[in-house]
Amino acid sequence: MSREQLKDMIERARRVAIFTGAGISTESGIPDFRSPGGVWSRMTPIHFQEFVSSDAKRREAWERAFSGRAGWTGKQPNVGHYAVARLIALGKARAVITQNVDNLHQDAGAPADRVIELHGNASYASCLDCGLRHELADLKALYQSTGDLPCCRACGGVVKTATISFGQAMPEGPMARAQEETLACDLFLVLGSSLVVYPAAGFPQLAKRNGAALVIVNREPTEQDDTADLVLRDEIGPVMSDVVPLS
Repeated sequence: MSREQLKDMIERARRVAIFTGAGISTESGIPDFRSPGGVWSRMTPIHFQEFVSSDAKRREAWERAFSGRAGWTGKQPNVGHYAVARLIALGKARAVITQNVDNLHQDAGAPADRVIELHGNASYASCLDCGLRHELADLKALYQSTGDLPCCRACGGVVKTATISFGQAMPEGPMARAQEETLACDLFLVLGSSLVVYPAAGFPQLAKRNGAALVIVNREPTEQDDTADLVLRDEIGPVMSDVVPLS
């Protein structure tokens, strides 16, 4: 019955804001961050200031990135990602707001300019000084041949994977766009987020205060379940394949 409710709510919605967390990508084999066996139980996070100030920490971070130890890249999108892309293609949603860094929404067909990445993207790197994009394959080849830490080919500045690290400022542009999407929607759909990481977890509350219906699809309970109009504690792929036509 709950899936039928969600299908009806999506059909009746004027504009859906989609908000995704690690749970949509664990179904593709990408580990989450905080659960037992998650990324941070296997390796200590490197804080932004450590990366910037320490060559040793920067080298450790690049060794992790080039080896794929975190497991954030190299997987395939699942039916949940395709359902999100389909909602955007149908015009039901203008964009997807995501806490994930795995690029799987884009890989599933969501236009890159419709993916609002609150925590950045692990599939490429950028210069902290001038912002120039650098491809990981190019940086890895140069690192393996010279052993030198990656630096910007344009300005010589420090290059980092395009993720938002602990201690790094949230990106102003994506945060502003996420707020715009939140305030414009009449249905806010959370897919696979535990809703514990702020400020991102504040968007469902903002949508609710603004009069939107709130739906949470997540395997585990969240602190915002009590305020939601509908809660489905289920796998995202099966739920979304039932409620969104993929063709």
